[in-house]
Amino acid sequence: MSQDASPKLRSMQSWQKVARRIRVPLGFLAAAVYLFTIWHHAPRLAAVAWSLALVLPGLWLRGYASGYVKKNQELTVTGPYAYTRNPLYLGSILIAAGFALALLSWPMALVLGVGFSVIYIPVIASEERFLGGTFSNFDEYCTKVPRIVPRLTAARMGSADPGGRFSLHLYLRHREYNAAMGAALLYLSLLFLRPALETFVPGMR
Repeated sequence: MSQDASPKLRSMQSWQKVARRIRVPLGFLAAAVYLFTIWHHAPRLAAVAWSLALVLPGLWLRGYASGYVKKNQELTVTGPYAYTRNPLYLGSILIAAGFALALLSWPMALVLGVGFSVIYIPVIASEERFLGGTFSNFDEYCTKVPRIVPRLTAARMGSADPGGRFSLHLYLRHREYNAAMGAALLYLSLLFLRPALETFVPGMR
């Protein structure tokens, strides 16, 4: 490691520690903005419906990716990982953008954008540093597959079939179904939380 790289590495590690500490407060801030938005105006059904165009692909991508990845065991280069190095994070971005659209809330979009920037970008950098030090073909993989925005065609790594094979066992082991359950609960709250508040809070209508 060069003398210039060492301070950079220490700085990144320090920021990752900060990111882990502020993850929970940012979650509470996002919840507060969500409730504030619901309190001040009812969600528009058209916006909620349009949000599905982002949320459903995001959920599908996360679920699909979870059926391929074998964490810390091998470098996953097939399935969605032949198009983007971080399909799980891309799925999360789509889901978050969808719910921001459902609320038609710029403050929510801003909180989610900041949250991704300060939490997930350091996490991605840390994971890539680990993968680069663990798997000899990671550098080649990086030259063929973009970090977030997917390429149009599947990249081929050696003799590996870019399509690969989805594993239901891996999907269940990673408990990715929790994301779908969480999204369902959020949609239920979008549809029914405001009416419930109007029932119990005088003068809210």
